[in-house]
Amino acid sequence: MVALSAIQNLKKALLEAGVIDVDKLARAEGTAATRGQTLERALVALGLCDETSVWRALAKAHGLKFVDPAKFAPQAEAMKRVPKEQIVANEALPVLFKDGVLWVAIDDPLKTFVADNLGFLAGCTVQCALMPPGALKEQIRKLGGAAVGSAAAGSKGSVAEKESEDAPIIRLVQKTLDDALQMRASDVHVEPFQSRLRIRYRIDGGLKEIASLDAGLLAPLTSRLKIMAGLDIAEKRKPQDGRIAITSAGRAIDVRTSVLPGNHGETIVMRLLDKEKGLLSLDALGFQGPDRDRFERCISRPNGIVLVTGPTGSGKTTTLYAALQQLNRPDVKIITAEDPVEFNIRGINQCQVRSRIGLSFARILRAMLRQAPNIILVGEIRDRETAEIAVQAALTGHLVFSTLHTNDSASAITRLCDMGVKPFLVAAAVQAVLAQRLVRVLCPQCAVPVELDEVELRSIGVEVGVGGGSRTMRAVGCPACDHSGYRGRLGIFEMMSLDESLRERIFHGEPTVRLREHALQSGGMITLLQDGAKKVLAGKTSIQELLRVTAAT
Repeated sequence: MVALSAIQNLKKALLEAGVIDVDKLARAEGTAATRGQTLERALVALGLCDETSVWRALAKAHGLKFVDPAKFAPQAEAMKRVPKEQIVANEALPVLFKDGVLWVAIDDPLKTFVADNLGFLAGCTVQCALMPPGALKEQIRKLGGAAVGSAAAGSKGSVAEKESEDAPIIRLVQKTLDDALQMRASDVHVEPFQSRLRIRYRIDGGLKEIASLDAGLLAPLTSRLKIMAGLDIAEKRKPQDGRIAITSAGRAIDVRTSVLPGNHGETIVMRLLDKEKGLLSLDALGFQGPDRDRFERCISRPNGIVLVTGPTGSGKTTTLYAALQQLNRPDVKIITAEDPVEFNIRGINQCQVRSRIGLSFARILRAMLRQAPNIILVGEIRDRETAEIAVQAALTGHLVFSTLHTNDSASAITRLCDMGVKPFLVAAAVQAVLAQRLVRVLCPQCAVPVELDEVELRSIGVEVGVGGGSRTMRAVGCPACDHSGYRGRLGIFEMMSLDESLRERIFHGEPTVRLREHALQSGGMITLLQDGAKKVLAGKTSIQELLRVTAAT
């Protein structure tokens, strides 16, 4: 209720001050809701108001004092009260010390908790005032914290090089992220232990330790990352999730940040999402052959459910994005419900799940159906309610894409039934299930040819003589692949499309084993291992890598 009241007060203050009219205010509210922005930031982003006028009204709405940038002159006594590195870390600028109270300028009325953080350091009572973000960041930059505003707002790594020696943590964070991107890492893991702080990168699906730092760096490093991600730096007991927008080598990178409390401090995992390289085609994913043709026929149908299954990190969302890109045309309306929205696709309406306010997959899905879409993407079917609405949508003329966490394609059918969806509805609605995994690709610069013996061929299900000359490639290792022998990943797939016979078996509740046997015998399905074997014989990956991913014996 407090937040709602503040928003109403802001709108009232803006209108009374003549800063904006009703029509422009309504436009900004719509943009704020779509982009997940606050109203004040949407007003400035759209160029409808200047920052100073908006933040003056914002201060009034929240009952805070306002620091006018045009009249700003920091008091020397106030600046002495707080160390420069804490000004940078908290993004709070001391402006006045009077009657035993230190006044600090912040740019977000919800960040008044920094008063508690700085009160101990300053040895006095701290009160917050509001200052426009641009002016605040410029003043802090002059103190030697150039990367504070720029890193959080998506600046280039080159800005970090201009910082003074007063911000080593900022440079450490920037270097960590830049190095991770240069090494093609998908995740950065910051893990505290009793006597050290470990940083690891996940490269091509495997974790690699990059640095072992002094444990004393944990607190400032955690605070820095939390500030960049817009998280509460005072909250150390609960998990938190946020996002960081940065720019590296001219590319916009979205960093999904997860903080989890542990025995020795908070563990932080950052997922790096390259907005330019994240959207791949089906060909680039390694989806080829008869399964690719069958998949394209399925996604070209006007209705039904197409499921993609596999464990976390197996590329399910990437495959669905590739399918949507192929179907994205001016005459087709596509709506997605995602948690989170990983990549923005032009021409597609994407909606972010927000559990805190009750905006779940099921609720978004219900609202979607009133928007008359042709194609719907539900990021994941997690519960019975979502599953039932997705099935009803498929049966009423919509093409629905979604993901499930199952080990193979046939298990997805059983999983839906276990959730409480009636078997006859599953049989009628589901068009196809695609199971997938990611295998590492052999480094083209160092892989060498090798002869396969009978035992090796049979370990991947290839009969002797079927593999042609039975020659493939073996991982060696070189500087180009960091001596791992692999560089990049591609998918292996198991496509189960439902025919009338298989639908009848689902209707009668036959077990997963029977469904899988029937799909293999009569449905033309090839297993993950068989698809992987084709890629082994084509020299794209190795037997060892295929067996590791498929857990075959």
